[in-house]
Amino acid sequence: MGELPDDIFTEPEDVDPNTLANLGPLTRLAGIWEGAKGVDIAPKADGPERRAFIERVEMQPIDPQANGPQLFYGLRYSIHIVASDEPGTFHDQVGYWLWEPATGLVIQTLAIPRGQVALAGGRGKPDGAGLVVEARRGSTEFGIASQAFLEQAFRTESYTLDITFHDDGTWSYVSDTLLVVRGQGEPFLHRDRNTLTKVGEPTPNLKARLEAGG
Repeated sequence: MGELPDDIFTEPEDVDPNTLANLGPLTRLAGIWEGAKGVDIAPKADGPERRAFIERVEMQPIDPQANGPQLFYGLRYSIHIVASDEPGTFHDQVGYWLWEPATGLVIQTLAIPRGQVALAGGRGKPDGAGLVVEARRGSTEFGIASQAFLEQAFRTESYTLDITFHDDGTWSYVSDTLLVVRGQGEPFLHRDRNTLTKVGEPTPNLKARLEAGG
């Protein structure tokens, strides 16, 4: 980040309450999305396993968030994935997407119910065609934290999420997680990819609804 201001307490005034109008490169993500052509490549004892999956993503605007003079607009998200070949949850994830208009910073927070969290940072692509965020193990700014079993058996070294927006309104992603798997000589690139189609519109955030009298 840039140099800290002298006043780290005073919050900005005249903040636009309408988050959907102030999401910058996150604008295209707002809404409810589904994709049925996901592919996961994960490590197994006898070698890489490739599995197809079906995904539902919900991204809803939150009220503007301030850290003193710092201001974020953002989306609260949830991801639910089922494998194409068996019932039950394959992957569950929650978090926030945040956009700082003053600096152009994009942040993704994520948590999964296997005892792992991450804070990833990046930027929108220069041509407006997507965004990329990254996190690395050991970083105190954009890092990864895991419970003991994952740290020792499937240590996550890095995480990169590359999102591309398409002209037809869909968006796709490639998620790369570099793992050090116990007993395997070389790091394993765990990759997920999918294309999402909008199936529902976002609900305006609370402050925006109150301003509109709703």
